Parts: sequence; C-alpha cells; structure tokens
Amino acid sequence: MSKFFNRLASKVANIAGSYVAFLAAVFVIASWAVTGPALNFSDSWQLYINTGTTIVTFLMVFLIQNEQNRNDEVLQNKIDYLVKALSKHSKEYEELDEDED
Repeated sequence: MSKFFNRLASKVANIAGSYVAFLAAVFVIASWAVTGPALNFSDSWQLYINTGTTIVTFLMVFLIQNEQNRNDEVLQNKIDYLVKALSKHSKEYEELDEDED
C-alpha cells in the first residue's frame, strides 16, 4: 500500500506542478466567475468554489508532504554518502601526510 501511495503522490505532484494543471485551475475559476451573474452570486455559487478548493487543498497537503519527505530522505542519503567519502579521503590524506614527516 505504501509503494502505491508513493507512486500516486509522485504522479499527482508532477501533474499538479505542470502548466496544464495551472491552466485547468484558471479555467475552473474563470468558469465559476462567469456563472456568478447567472446565479445571482448566490450562497450556493460561493459554496461550490469554497468546497472544491478546500477539498483539493486538503488532499494536496498530504501528497506534497509525502513527496517532500521522500526528497528529503534522498538528499540526506546523498549527504551521508559524501560525508563518509570525504571522511575516508581525509583519513587517507592524514596518513600520507604523517608518512612524509
């Protein structure tokens, strides 16, 4: 289940970060705004956009956080690898330096 969620989170994050998703969001908001006068800017008209944006925001928080956690883990692993490599190299350099004295 975790692998499925990770794959889903990656795909959704990539799609949500695309220009197509941005254009779709602009289209939805523009469509909603255009229907305002026809619906007399009713409470229901406002409720549709409020509910929709709240649901999308709520779900995206979890997906984006999952993606960020995995990115942080990858970055931390790379940093650990570099620190170990540099530490090993530093010890070898110190040993060479001592041999020259």
